[in-house]
Amino acid sequence: MNTATSSSPGFGPHLDDGRFRAAVDFLRPHEGDLADDPDDPGGVTKFGVSLRFAKSCGDLDGDGRLDLDLDGDGDVDAEDIRRMTRPDSAYVYWLYWWERYRYGELCLPIAVKTFDLAVNMGARQAHKIVQRAARSHGRPLLDDGDLGPASRSALRSLGNTDILPAIRSEAAGFYRGLVAARPRSSKYLAGWLNRAYA
Repeated sequence: MNTATSSSPGFGPHLDDGRFRAAVDFLRPHEGDLADDPDDPGGVTKFGVSLRFAKSCGDLDGDGRLDLDLDGDGDVDAEDIRRMTRPDSAYVYWLYWWERYRYGELCLPIAVKTFDLAVNMGARQAHKIVQRAARSHGRPLLDDGDLGPASRSALRSLGNTDILPAIRSEAAGFYRGLVAARPRSSKYLAGWLNRAYA
């Protein structure tokens, strides 16, 4: 993805996916504009995409360029995060979360909530939370962070059972544990809990 030399991929066909658009619409109020807080281990962040994450991305779309080298200078740095637009972030959400983990195959409320949490805490942790929530509904899952066939089958078997309260509770517990382990993150707790319970 190189927006320095091409039109923004944020306007691609992925935005025609109504399920993905619903997930992004749910996510947007939780993710702010540019933030550069020294207490945030992710570093400079914009629209929920942190520098730490951006540097880890590589070239998932296979075009021969670093996906998040938005200024086209051959590396991923804070300037790329500052340059990010909302359409760029939508493309990142789609490529690195929605499509990569096939959230669109899940029941929409579970897909939206899992996606929202994954952008904030990482996919593996979000998947563990969903697995624990399914386990609280009697599905014998390991909380290994792999949203593989066993997890997907368990989630499908729940049908219309509303596991969102369990997902919310597990997410809140994770955020509280994070603050306990890293007290300087306590300033984020109110926002994180709002996100967990949304």
